Parts: sequence; structure tokens; C-alpha cells
Amino acid sequence: MKIRTTLTLQYAGLTAAVFLVFVIAVYYVSEHSRSNAFFRNLQSEAITKAHLFLNNQVDAETMQSIYLNNQKFINEVEVAVYTTDFHILYHDALQNDIIKETPEMVKRILRRKNISFYVGEYQAVGLVYSFEGKDYIVTAAAYDGYGYANREALRNMLILLFIGGLSVLVIVGYILSRSTLKPIRSIVKEAEKITASRINKRLPVKNEQDELGELCITFNALLERLEQSFNSQKMFVSNVSHELRTPMAALTAELDLALLKDRTPEQYQAAISNALQDSHRIVKLIDGLLNLAKADYQSEQIKMEEVRLDELLLDARELVLKAHSDYHIELIFEQEAEDDNVLTVIGNSYLLTTAFLNLLENNCKYSSNQTSRVLISYKEQWAVIQLSDNGVGMSDKDKENLFQLFYRGENKDIAPGYGIGMTLTQKIIHLHKGELAVTSRQGEGTTFVVQLPHI
Repeated sequence: MKIRTTLTLQYAGLTAAVFLVFVIAVYYVSEHSRSNAFFRNLQSEAITKAHLFLNNQVDAETMQSIYLNNQKFINEVEVAVYTTDFHILYHDALQNDIIKETPEMVKRILRRKNISFYVGEYQAVGLVYSFEGKDYIVTAAAYDGYGYANREALRNMLILLFIGGLSVLVIVGYILSRSTLKPIRSIVKEAEKITASRINKRLPVKNEQDELGELCITFNALLERLEQSFNSQKMFVSNVSHELRTPMAALTAELDLALLKDRTPEQYQAAISNALQDSHRIVKLIDGLLNLAKADYQSEQIKMEEVRLDELLLDARELVLKAHSDYHIELIFEQEAEDDNVLTVIGNSYLLTTAFLNLLENNCKYSSNQTSRVLISYKEQWAVIQLSDNGVGMSDKDKENLFQLFYRGENKDIAPGYGIGMTLTQKIIHLHKGELAVTSRQGEGTTFVVQLPHI
């Protein structure tokens, strides 16, 4: 069921329920008023006839004759007068006797002085009337034909009003829901136009203050993030293809060249050595891409535990020196740690080791003496690691683009690389809620400052 139909039915249903309550209330209030008014008229008529009879102003036969004659044309009131010991003095039509008085009824009238009740559709009253110092019991009953006719007319009119009003409510509800949901239909039509080839298209925002405007703003922000992710993915795939194609082409060419003709064992060894170097380049590139993918995980998806930064730096130093025996790495503690917690962080040891390994290699390979000087310290809630070299340094353009994926700086001819390490390192540090900063001047070296929150 569409929202438009649901809103129409809900609106009509709720309004109809309220309308019905008011209609029923009007009917019963009107009926209550009619009933009370007729009871008052009965009392007046009973008192009038009782006074005429007891005062001998009109004899009983005349009163009975008037009653019987009027009964043919109007709903005449039937009145009876009794003594307090249940002796009948007068009755308009004893043969009819609508009320059918009993001694128990007379006692109840004497006790309560005034009672009102129904006899079928007839309304009746009983009261104590005092005349010349003596009490009498007077009863009266009649059929409120005029009142009942008005009640029926009112009931029919209320039923027609309810049916007609409900029909109008359904139509109005449908029109209102259609008008209210019209902007949503426009949003749906605009959203259907957004495809992979038109992901830069955005939903129009007519009013930023209403709920639909907030929905469009939120959806546009989502599209913005999707577009950035989509473009990054396309760039990533393009760059990866380019980076992998170069060593793969070199490897293929080297092997093809070796197979062109018979060669000496020394030439085959040289060809195999060159192919092995290309293979190592491919493996290193793939490792970097895999680590980059891991760094894109959410922190909840990665195993986090307490790790000591000094131990991670020692592990990273050992790995660097194992791969490059001519590199030199100096670890220096700027201040003595009174508590191990100041050098302990919550993180993933593999990723943090990878980040420090990249920074150490970057220092060493661009340094004139292939040395990285690592200063370990702490402050307040941060553990601080400074990694410095006295190498060629970076230009302002290189510093600005340092953390862009696959970016190679002006010094790319000095040392091999793929433009992955710095991007990977930044992602890892940010994943651990840390900060990474770089200061560098050409010819004066580079310093990386890593700050990680300690426990």
C-alpha cells in the first residue's frame, strides 16, 4: 500500500472517529434534554389537573370526557390522584391505566417525594401534592410523540451528515496527501536520473528548513561521499594497473629476450636475476596494496590490543636493517619513562610496525649517510615519535602532495618507490586516532612527527 493511500485512510479514519464521537454526543445530549423537558411538562400537567379536581373547579366526569376527546387528536396526559393510603380519588382513564400504580409505588413516591420513570415508550412521573394541609399522590403518564418525531429526524440528519462528512473527509484527505507527497515524487524522479555515469548530479533543495530539505541535503552528502569513493576507486584501479604493468612488462620482456636464442649459463643467470628483481618489485607493490586495503578498514574490524611503541620501533628497525644492511637507525629516548603506560598504545602491532618501517626507510633512502634518527618521548596523553634525516629534503609541492596515493616527488630518481608508503602510513596513524606531521626543507633533511594517544 502506498503512503498516499495509507495517509488518506489514517486521516479519514481518525477524523471519522472524532466526528462519530461528536455525533453520538449530540444525539444523546438532545435525547437527554427532550426527556427532562417532557418530565417537567408531565409534572406541570399533573399538578394542574390535581388542583382542578381537588379544588372542585372541574368535576371528574368533565375532566375524563376532555381527556378521552383530546386523546383522539393529541398525546394527552393521563393523570391519577390517590390518597396516601392508596385509595383512588380520580383517574383519567382507569381502563387504560398506563402506569398501573401499586402500594409499593405509592410508598416509594411518599419516601422520595418525586420520581420519574419510563413505562415502555411512555414517560411517567409520581409526586406528592399538598392541598389544604393534606398530602395526595399524583401520577401522570404520556407519550412524547412530538419529541420522538424530532429525535428521529435528528438521528436521520446526523447519519446523513456523518456519511456525507466521511465522504468529504476521504476526498479531502486524498487531495491533501497527494499534495503533501508531491515533493517526494519529484525527489524520486530526480533520484532515478542519478546513475554511475551521472553520479555528479544532485537533488534540488527547495527549502533547507523543512524535513524534505534535510532529507535532500543528507542524500546529497551521501552522493558526495559516494562520488569521492567512486572516483578514488577508478583512480586506484587505473594507477594500480599502470604500476603493475611496468614491472610485468619488464619481466615479460626479459624472459622473451632470454628465449630468443641459446645463451651461455652466465647470460641465463643474468636474465634470471633481472627477472627475479622484477618479481620482487611486483611482490613489494602487491604487499603495499594489501596493507593499504587493511588500513581502509574500520577500527572495529581490526584486532586492537595494548602494544609498546619502543618494541614496535625495535621490530621495525630490525626489519629495515635485515633488508638493507647499509642503513643506520638510531633510537634515542629523550626522557626516561617513569610509567610504561606513556609508551603503550591501543593498536594493531602489524599495521603500526608497517607504518614505522615506511618512515624509517623513507628517512634512510633519501639521506646522504642513509641514517634515520628516532627520538622517543611523551607529553600529556600523547606518545611522540620523531624520525629525522639529513637528506635532500622536499619542496613545498612535494610536501603538499606527499600523502597522495601513487604520487612520486621530484626526488623519485634518487630511490625506487611506488608512491604507496606515505599514503599507507597516514591511513594507519589516523586509524589509530593519531596525528602525522612532516617538516622539510630542501637540502636540510626531513622530520616526521608521529603522535599516538597512550593509555
